Amino acid sequence: MQLKYIPFSKTGYFSSLICNYLDENPQLKPFYNHFPNLDNFKFQIEEKQVSFQLESRTVLVECLKKQYQNIDTSKLALQNIERLQLENTFTITTGHQLNLFTGPLYFLYKIVSTINLTNDLKQKYPESNFVPIYWMATEDHDFEEINYFNFKGKKVHWNKASSGAVGELSTEGLEDVFNLLSKELGTTKNANYLKTLFENAYVKNQNLADATRFLANELFKDYGLVIIDANDKDLKKQFIPFIEDELLNQTSFNNVSETIQKINELPNQPYGIQVNPREINLFYLKENLRERIVFEDGVYKVLNTDIVWSKRDILSHLYEMPERFSPNVIMRPLYQEVILPNLCYIGGGGEIAYWFQLKQFFNKVNVPFPVLLLRNSVLIQSESQSKKLQKLNILDEDVFLKRDAFINKKVRDISNIDIDFSEQKDYLVQQFQSLYKLAEQTDESFIGAVKAQEVKQLKGLDNLEKRLLKAQKRKLSDQVLRMTELQNELFPNQSLQERNTNFSEFYLEYGNQLIPKLIENLEPLKSEFIIIRL
Repeated sequence: MQLKYIPFSKTGYFSSLICNYLDENPQLKPFYNHFPNLDNFKFQIEEKQVSFQLESRTVLVECLKKQYQNIDTSKLALQNIERLQLENTFTITTGHQLNLFTGPLYFLYKIVSTINLTNDLKQKYPESNFVPIYWMATEDHDFEEINYFNFKGKKVHWNKASSGAVGELSTEGLEDVFNLLSKELGTTKNANYLKTLFENAYVKNQNLADATRFLANELFKDYGLVIIDANDKDLKKQFIPFIEDELLNQTSFNNVSETIQKINELPNQPYGIQVNPREINLFYLKENLRERIVFEDGVYKVLNTDIVWSKRDILSHLYEMPERFSPNVIMRPLYQEVILPNLCYIGGGGEIAYWFQLKQFFNKVNVPFPVLLLRNSVLIQSESQSKKLQKLNILDEDVFLKRDAFINKKVRDISNIDIDFSEQKDYLVQQFQSLYKLAEQTDESFIGAVKAQEVKQLKGLDNLEKRLLKAQKRKLSDQVLRMTELQNELFPNQSLQERNTNFSEFYLEYGNQLIPKLIENLEPLKSEFIIIRL
């Protein structure tokens, strides 16, 4: 196995926000708490230990025991649940949707990053315990985002009508998906394991939350992963004061809006805004329903229903049935930090971006803001692909280029003629500087004509360069085809492998060594993109 590291900024796939965060750009400091390094976790531990109460630990442990009562898990996972009762135990959390059969590869990378960080922290702070948590997004209702996965260029799709929270969705119909997948997988030992895994998860469980819990547990139980479904009445009871504040005072809206204004006032505003808050950032949740709560005409309403409350009635309902109130993307992070003794959230670039909008809100409600860590990102190369890259003289950095840039660069690299007119363009610009001076000395009205001629001639060089490049591509078509086919394998649909490919493709080849190799080689605090040659 070989490892190669590339700075995130050199890949072209990560935003300036993420790259600047990893570089600790000082203009971002107001939007996070402690930067993710081992020494800074000392301060995070101190903050969380003071704020998180023993009663919350008791509720959490009892909830997890209830959720695990029908799960065959590892001794380590059960020990981790018990440890959460102790005041010196903390969590590292990642969250993800209930994607069919885990969805894209980065589901694995999120959880591996989380597990490995707990191990790193245990070495640094042996007096404390650290538990890896996978937060299942059971309350989401975006079924179209999760009802498929990609396998060898095909979309394995679960056709089903859906409404309400996806965690409660019946697994009816997934036996048909299982039968289809079984034909695609083949009959090898690894294929048979994947078939059994899918069947036991999705055919033998009644709803999507139970199926996802089973699947994640089977893949990661040996590493002590604890899986939580926060759609639970007892857990939400602890969140009642924050829900009440949200209904009455619009605290999140006011504070997140102020943060957005501060982001927009940054020099040149290079980052954009990930999410915009609503005046009330809550949904109403019950069977087959998850709709926004709004305050209009002096009453609270659930959109697209006839449900209406007065102020007194909605608060009474909240205390009676807190499980009916579901946080949206703005409130969910706060809910997580209220019910878990959490130190760090591990997520992708988009997730980290919206967390940056929340720190002032957390400060206002007096809840410690967690460390934010970008998950590991990985490109897996097979031995065959690595050999092809070497034979075609393709550098690791080159393969990350967008398609046209990749082809143009490689054609220039392997051509026996120079198809880069940069030198000629620079010379032309210098010549026109002399013409501008001449026009100024004679008749300034000619400056416009000189400019037009400069643009025309530069454009002519551009066109000539493109025509020569196109001709050379035709001449080298066989090599171009081999290069583009290889890039397609590594970057399916011209996107990162981890955002497209399902883990099953690699499990077919590497079997039960796939996850151990990821655990062995991913370093969560090493802020670089990883290429793994298996």
